[in-house]
Amino acid sequence: MKRIGVGIVGVGKIARDQHLPALRSSAAFEFMACAGGSTEIEGVPCFATVEDMLDGVPDLDAIAICAPPQVHYDAARLALERHKHVFLEKPPCSTTAQLDHLLRLARRNRCTLYQTWHARHSATVDTAERWLDSRPVGRGHVVWKEDVRQWHPGQTWIWKAGGFGVLDAGINAISILTRIIPETLFVESARLLVPSNCETPIAAEIVFRTESGAVIEAEFDFRHRGILDCVIDIETKEGAMRLSGHGAELVINGVPVASATREEEYPSLYRRFAELIERHECEVDNRPFQLVGDIFLVGCRQTIEPFEE
Repeated sequence: MKRIGVGIVGVGKIARDQHLPALRSSAAFEFMACAGGSTEIEGVPCFATVEDMLDGVPDLDAIAICAPPQVHYDAARLALERHKHVFLEKPPCSTTAQLDHLLRLARRNRCTLYQTWHARHSATVDTAERWLDSRPVGRGHVVWKEDVRQWHPGQTWIWKAGGFGVLDAGINAISILTRIIPETLFVESARLLVPSNCETPIAAEIVFRTESGAVIEAEFDFRHRGILDCVIDIETKEGAMRLSGHGAELVINGVPVASATREEEYPSLYRRFAELIERHECEVDNRPFQLVGDIFLVGCRQTIEPFEE
């Protein structure tokens, strides 16, 4: 069976840490090219722009977009217009309207658009979803804190409009919530802490509410030091569950029931991408993205001290 030729757009930290190892170990994909600035990867041609890559390697079947979200739409649109399949990293675009248009374009051109949420792809999240499916949520609390200097070193795009700030990480937690909670979530209120020299928040306090009225409070913070502090606690009348370690560990009623490693996330994503391409299908879940948009709509912004890396 012919392998799917794929090019990467934006070879930064996430591409090098996750995408390249997943592609190089994949039986379904062949990594053929990359694009984005002066980045070079041994063994494949590298191009300054997406257009140059598509012109220079016309046999590409697909592209994986790992660049900052501000450039996702233009890159994905160009690829879809040339009938290439698209793997879209999170956050998917700068606006929800852009994502909607990409989905219409993909369907019109019979291409696969796979808009991904990597934090969902683990056995722990699958088990949590099944456990909560028949148990109404009573309340919940989310902590998603990490050191931006460690996880986004030198990435100034994250502090610019369309870069989402701490919501670039917080959307991972939101993607898990929208997967495991069977009800619709709404944003009731939000407080956004924005450094005086930035356009996006470095921390956020958010209150979500389910359609039945359950409250889920969330704390997102990029000022955290040390190891990741990522925990989702959900209480029901029949007990409580906790997802911790960025979704790596699941405990139900105090008993560990499932664990996973982050190393499996991206191989799982690429297996799913290959399945969708074979079926000529798209997979887009814009609920986490909509909730982030609503956070910015209703959020109260508070200016704080400048951020210094």
